Amino acid sequence: MEVHVVRRENRRLYAALLDDYFRIRHDIYVGERKWTELARPDGREIDQFDTDETVYLLALDHGAIVAGMRMVPTQSPTLLSELFPQLALNGPVHRSDIYELSRIFVVPRKRGEHAGPRYEAVIQAAAMEYGLSIGLAAFTIVLETWWLPRLLDQGWQARPLGLPFDINGLSTVAVMVEINDLAWTEICRRRAVPGAMLVWQGLAEIPRQPLTTFMEAT
Repeated sequence: MEVHVVRRENRRLYAALLDDYFRIRHDIYVGERKWTELARPDGREIDQFDTDETVYLLALDHGAIVAGMRMVPTQSPTLLSELFPQLALNGPVHRSDIYELSRIFVVPRKRGEHAGPRYEAVIQAAAMEYGLSIGLAAFTIVLETWWLPRLLDQGWQARPLGLPFDINGLSTVAVMVEINDLAWTEICRRRAVPGAMLVWQGLAEIPRQPLTTFMEAT
């Protein structure tokens, strides 16, 4: 399994996979989660935060998408700044070294596996690897509060940006997660992720910060 980085510079190489990605998002968020306001006649879930600045992580197993995530620079409009500003007591974050994570999913047939790393952990570890690789300081995430113990259990320090709010019947909170080498090695160790997963196909050489290998961390 590999996790591919898709950005503006190499998006043309992933046109077919991105089409699959947006269709999977529609199946999950509209069909499965019943977020009917996101429904589109073309069967692709695309919103105002899918722009040229958005970075996508696509986890591929034998060429098929099994998990995905998007990352939006917080200097651009984000879920937090545009839709849920009440979740940040001091106002939404706008920093070049902080990205917002959203649309984190695993396809239904790959959920809850017991053999090898779970895909949810793989895609999150890949996000941390990406953040380290390009020198980000943190991620913001708008999430349901039941996620918080899971983030802490995988070794991530999630600091709430405000109080939880009831949104569509769900307790929802915004958090900031620090990006550091320990957070990456801990999710790898605790969730049996084998190590660096990112594929930078079609991208110029990325200035990477040194990553402690999983073997060195154990």
